[in-house]
Amino acid sequence: MTSITKLMTATAVIALAAGSISAKELKYAHFQAADLSSPKHAAALAFESCVEGKTSGGIDVQIFPASQLGGGSEIVEGLELGTVQMAAVHDGPISAVYKPFSVLAIPYLFDDQAMAWSVMDGEFGDMLAEDMLAKTGIRSFGVADNGVRNFTNNVRPIAEPADMEGLKMRVMTAPVWVTLVESLGASATPVSWPELPGALQQGVVDGQENGVTNIVNASLYQHQKYVSLDGHVFSWHAYLMSDMFYQSLTEEEQTAVEQCVEIAKVIHRGMTAAQDANATAILSEKGMEVVPVSPEQKAAFRAAAQPAVREYVVDDIGSEWPDRLDAAIEAYRAQ
Repeated sequence: MTSITKLMTATAVIALAAGSISAKELKYAHFQAADLSSPKHAAALAFESCVEGKTSGGIDVQIFPASQLGGGSEIVEGLELGTVQMAAVHDGPISAVYKPFSVLAIPYLFDDQAMAWSVMDGEFGDMLAEDMLAKTGIRSFGVADNGVRNFTNNVRPIAEPADMEGLKMRVMTAPVWVTLVESLGASATPVSWPELPGALQQGVVDGQENGVTNIVNASLYQHQKYVSLDGHVFSWHAYLMSDMFYQSLTEEEQTAVEQCVEIAKVIHRGMTAAQDANATAILSEKGMEVVPVSPEQKAAFRAAAQPAVREYVVDDIGSEWPDRLDAAIEAYRAQ
């Protein structure tokens, strides 16, 4: 090997080593399937491309879909410890670690996506994110839709609260969801997301509640005959980052992350909202019997569930956050 060749080889090795040292690994976890029909994954891929482009490879985004790094509780714990740098996490596991987030489980609050997004993108959402950061060390960049949650089951159509009597319903692993289902006369069984398809298939539970995106993405329709479009809760995926990792970034890298999250959220919201708007067509095509819920029937669901869940939330976290949310909704309606 000539001196020039040796010099070129050494230079290449040094450059490669420098590149690998300077690149900051960002493990990005979510639970949906790794395909472009999944809003979470499509948004994650956009985030990856955006961040790596804006930082010239200074941040190496590694996406772990389909709960590869664990369920929601494990991911939130990883964010607290800094072993997971970023994740799009659904509301149940967040509420188990940061209780004020459970205020969003109060049912039948928002009229539509426009209202829900406006409230969460405004002062209320900012205050919630700031408080979460202070109490958990997890930074929230805002939320995207987990879909408008509807009840499904394999026993009978649900058109009014009385139809819920005696059904065994899966709920997310936070007590507030137990209160919601039991206020309507059903029994509630907390089951983590990765275990849900098996619980439905084996008859451990009769039904569950989720948005169209999750019903389709996890093929829950294979084990559920009926879906009732009651739209009881606007469910959320929060875009979360370990603050330890965020603080390790340069100011330019922080800006890149924040800008790219905004792009991811637009993609995520748009895909999920489109699926919700076309729920009847999508779920009918999958073989489910779609049960419409009239405004009068929805009012009956609201009367049965909202006071009980609000009482639980106030007992658990106090009245501050429910009152702030009420004020934000009233301000939106007064525009």
